[in-house]
This record gives sequence, C-alpha cells and structure tokens, in this order.
Amino acid sequence: MPDAIPPLKVLMVDDEKDFALTLAERLELRGFIPSVVFDGESALERVREEHFDLVLLDVMLPGVSGLVVLGRIHEIRPGLPVALLTGNASAKDGIEGMKRGARACINKPVDLQELLSLFAEIAKENRHA
Repeated sequence: MPDAIPPLKVLMVDDEKDFALTLAERLELRGFIPSVVFDGESALERVREEHFDLVLLDVMLPGVSGLVVLGRIHEIRPGLPVALLTGNASAKDGIEGMKRGARACINKPVDLQELLSLFAEIAKENRHA
C-alpha cells in the first residue's frame, strides 16, 4: 500500500457476511476505517447519519438492489464515491451501475491491490477538494 493513503472511512454493503467481515478486517489491518452493513436499507440509513469517504456496494443485494441503492446514495450525498462489487453473474449490472455514476466496478473475489489503488485515487481527490 502506498504510504500516502490516509485512513479513509469506508462503508461496505454486502449480504455475504463472511466476505464482508473478512474484507473489512483486511482493510482495518491496513489502517482504514471500515463499517459493514448487510442490506441496502441499512446502508442508506448509515449514509444519512455518517460521513464516509467511499462506499463499497454489492450489486446483488436482497430486497432493494444495489443499483437502486446507488441512486439513493447519490440523492442523499451527491459526490460520495461508490464502487460496485460484482460477481460474474452480475457483471452486466456492474456496467449499468457505471453508467449510473458508480466510481468503479470491482469483481469478486476482490483484488486487494486494485481496491487500494482506488483508495489512493479517492484520498488524492479528497486532499485537493
């Protein structure tokens, strides 16, 4: 990880609890501040209540889909970067999410270096904002 990445506050939204908690742990060990929720409604509540530097949002969520949550996040916090997490089955949805303003589309299993590169970009933008 580049030394210059500050401890970004990241909201992770994924119904695969083991995946989400493991990734959160890996991020925390690298100095980031992850929060984890397992459904779209909880994510929207957290976005309303707290400041986050980035949202990692699974496309395939129970109930409210990730694409709907993406749109609502942009209504609540315009400009908040959202990166979509997709499995092979939801790659088409990931492309649609990018068209709707997602910052990135990251395939599962997550390549940690790809994710850290995104974090570095977000941190750089935050410094210049």
